[in-house]
Amino acid sequence: MSAGIDLENVCCDFGSFRAVDNANVSIEPGEFFSFLGPSGCGKTTILRMISGFIEPTHGQIRIGGMDMRGQRPNQRPTALIFQNLALFPLMSIWENISFGLEVRGVDKKTRRAKAQALLDMVDLPDAADKMVSQLSGGQKQRVAIARALAVEPKVMLLDEPLSALDLKLRQHMRAELRTIQKRTGVTFIYITHDQGEALAMSDRVGVMSQGRIQQVANPRDIYNNPVNGFVAAFVGENNIFTGSVANPSGGMAGFDTAFGRLNARLGEQAKGDNIKLYVRPEHTILTETAGSENTIPVTVSEVSFEGAFIAVHAKTENGQTLVAEVRNDGSATVPSIGAKRFASFNAAHASILPDASKGA
Repeated sequence: MSAGIDLENVCCDFGSFRAVDNANVSIEPGEFFSFLGPSGCGKTTILRMISGFIEPTHGQIRIGGMDMRGQRPNQRPTALIFQNLALFPLMSIWENISFGLEVRGVDKKTRRAKAQALLDMVDLPDAADKMVSQLSGGQKQRVAIARALAVEPKVMLLDEPLSALDLKLRQHMRAELRTIQKRTGVTFIYITHDQGEALAMSDRVGVMSQGRIQQVANPRDIYNNPVNGFVAAFVGENNIFTGSVANPSGGMAGFDTAFGRLNARLGEQAKGDNIKLYVRPEHTILTETAGSENTIPVTVSEVSFEGAFIAVHAKTENGQTLVAEVRNDGSATVPSIGAKRFASFNAAHASILPDASKGA
């Protein structure tokens, strides 16, 4: 069983500091939902309000349609996995997993059987009698998940549980977590500052900045159709141009810059001041001859080998650095440092966007 979560006009104040500002989001039962943002943006505060460790200053939180106001953490259908996992080092693995059942008065035989079933589910069938110190980092992560699932929560809350792991193990555990979530059908709410984690695992992502939810969408839309400059810049890399909008029409517009007029998609909220044009390096092309649209003369200044792609850095006449990504598949010619080129991009792959929403 799983439950949906609704946050309605939720605010959280610590003295005069507003950590979460008017959060509104509905998370579907059985959904893998991630809150993504930099440190201090309010995402962990939202998690702690859902779990019951913090009460909202304003607004309402509902789990499975029920108002959670006044409900203590142990009264909520949630389980929380902390960043440090908090496993008990003097207990065996099966005892760790079944601890919540023991607290609830479940007999030893039933606890042991439940723990073994969960170990089978997280692919640790032979770990029941081992100690925590005998497990690797990834195995400990899976034990923590099994322990949380033992009490049959409707919502699993995960606070950056992979941040202490090395890159290869984090990538492996992303797939493991997604598989476990699909297998159990439990609603997962995941907190991370790692865009790769959020995009790879989630059904939907809520991007946060300065206590406000900037955008909620599926990973592809978050990356390809950001609603503002913060989302565009935080989720992926961008070449960014300053300027002003000209001749908007049919969702497109000109953008007058120091390099002349560029053309791009016009974001729905791109009005007034503090707007910029964003185009990703993978959509930026370097050519030997000038194109007919969105073409800027540049000089190659640096070439960085990144494995799957090669990042070519090039400077404009006024000193701005633009980056173009070339796939490392042998099909493209990488220019040498000092080479004169033209940087260009398709208007359909560029967006004119406002800065982040900061509220009223």
